[in-house]
Amino acid sequence: MKADRFSIKWKLYAYLIGFVGIMLIILWIFQVVSLERFYKGIKTSSIKKAAYTIVKNIDHEELDQLLERLASQNDMEVKIVDATGQVLYEATGAPGERIQIIPRNDLYAYYHKTLEGGEALSFINEEDIRPFIHEDRAFIGKMPPYGEKVMESLIYTQMVTMNNGVQVMLFLTTRLTPVQATVDTLRVQLIYITLILLVVAILIALFISKKISKPIMKITHTAGELGKGNYNIVFEGTGYREIRELNDTLNYAARELSKVETLRRELVANVSHDLRTPLTMIIGYGEMIRDLPGEDTPDNVQVIIDEASRLSMLVTDLLELSKLQDGEMTLSFKRFNLTQSIKEILERYTKLIEQQGYELNFLYEEEVYIEADELKISQVLYNLINNAINYTGLDKKVTIRQLVTRDQVKIEIIDTGEGIDKEQQPYVWERYYKIDKTHKRAQIGTGLGLSIVKNILEQHHAMYGVVSEKGKGSNFWFELNRRSKER
Repeated sequence: MKADRFSIKWKLYAYLIGFVGIMLIILWIFQVVSLERFYKGIKTSSIKKAAYTIVKNIDHEELDQLLERLASQNDMEVKIVDATGQVLYEATGAPGERIQIIPRNDLYAYYHKTLEGGEALSFINEEDIRPFIHEDRAFIGKMPPYGEKVMESLIYTQMVTMNNGVQVMLFLTTRLTPVQATVDTLRVQLIYITLILLVVAILIALFISKKISKPIMKITHTAGELGKGNYNIVFEGTGYREIRELNDTLNYAARELSKVETLRRELVANVSHDLRTPLTMIIGYGEMIRDLPGEDTPDNVQVIIDEASRLSMLVTDLLELSKLQDGEMTLSFKRFNLTQSIKEILERYTKLIEQQGYELNFLYEEEVYIEADELKISQVLYNLINNAINYTGLDKKVTIRQLVTRDQVKIEIIDTGEGIDKEQQPYVWERYYKIDKTHKRAQIGTGLGLSIVKNILEQHHAMYGVVSEKGKGSNFWFELNRRSKER
């Protein structure tokens, strides 16, 4: 779009100049163009208010004093006239000033004209400039045109019915002071004011637009570096609160992107390692069986089968994790015995217990039923137990503990390993996150277990976490709502 071609600096500059221009136009309209109209409007409103007061007090015994006060206050003449044009009461605005004599016939005409509509308002000229040109002499300079108004009067009349039923006319008139001289003076002043304000507005607009746009332009430049993959940059724009808040947000985003990039590189390296190791063993044992007579033993073939299964498990976990994170995996909720499910899972570790000396203990007081996806919860248990086996201490001891409250059941998987520092605990749920940053091939599983656990439990809206101290092992736990044994 064309509007996008201009930077915020010049847009702010244009907006500020436009604002000042609009203010100046309004000032010219009110002070010069519409001054006479406003003046007449104010005088009309003033004389109508005075008429209203007189109407409300038309039968008051001290009406003459009221008329004098109103006439003096509003600089006007007041007359109360009967149907014949006879003046009953009259008062003038300035003390000692002679009351204007209006012929009775004119007052009679005003009376009957007002009688038709109840009230009347008119503006009349009091005198005109008459032409005066000498035959042998021409005036030099700008002269007013003949017939131009010098003095104008406002006349307002209103019919009033007195208590005795007699209708009289209220006649109010006031002189309007010519405003042309005032308009000319204001016009000259406004020309100078306009020029001064435009110069000041331009300078202020340049300063403000530069002040506001500079930190934004600086942030834009820094954001360009961030887009190029430089996550070590720091946003330092200052000037006002919104910019500071934007800096904090972008600095936080840069740190998080840096963490994501680091995790991405580690993920690629770790997956490559986990893929390469079984492939190397499969190729090595396959070549040995092919080239060396007598090496096609069941043990060698079993190694190939185990490593192929491990490859298949890794690919399956990667695909499942991707589906969980994309929300494509649907859960099948049903009521089942969680305690019995844990027992059945632990029975499958019998070979590991017999051959490698691991000790897996399950502590519980009662059997508990829950409503969840049984297959996914079993996967959570498998992954947490596998993680505990991989990182437990030299005693090879793993404890699974079931704690029951009124509405919930809490499952804890406890190992006796080296433990996890508190600041690193939030990150153990990430894919392939490593405490010592040295990749270790898991005894059981693929290294994606805790990330899968996190996504499954979040889909169940379950609480989960880890409690650990350095040198005292780790306790991974999760909580689910329990259900009664009966439906």
